[in-house]
Amino acid sequence: MEEQDACEIICIDSEKVNRIASVLQKQNTAAAAKMFKALSDDTRIKIAYILSLEEELCVCDIANIAGVTTAAASHHLRLLKSLGLAKHKKVGKLVYYSLDDQHVKHLIQLAVAHQEEVMHRV
Repeated sequence: MEEQDACEIICIDSEKVNRIASVLQKQNTAAAAKMFKALSDDTRIKIAYILSLEEELCVCDIANIAGVTTAAASHHLRLLKSLGLAKHKKVGKLVYYSLDDQHVKHLIQLAVAHQEEVMHRV
């Protein structure tokens, strides 16, 4: 017998629906979706995770750790920066990247930890 994944009848809790719909209207879920879309690329999530483990790294170090060219790392880092997930600073001839803030760091680390838990459940 197949498990049902939808209600068999329509039953709406108006109080909950109205309360949550009101909160949802104030949120920019499209921007959050863009952020998750950017992180859905294996190289970008690797780079973000690398930056969650070290406060700040130059593009060359990030590329070396991630196993990509510096050009590829720069491309991915620019995208992460454009979405507000990373920031950079130039010091002489080097460019250093870091995650934008603790929220981003926690998000990345939670995603990796969650996946580890899922893998151990199977």
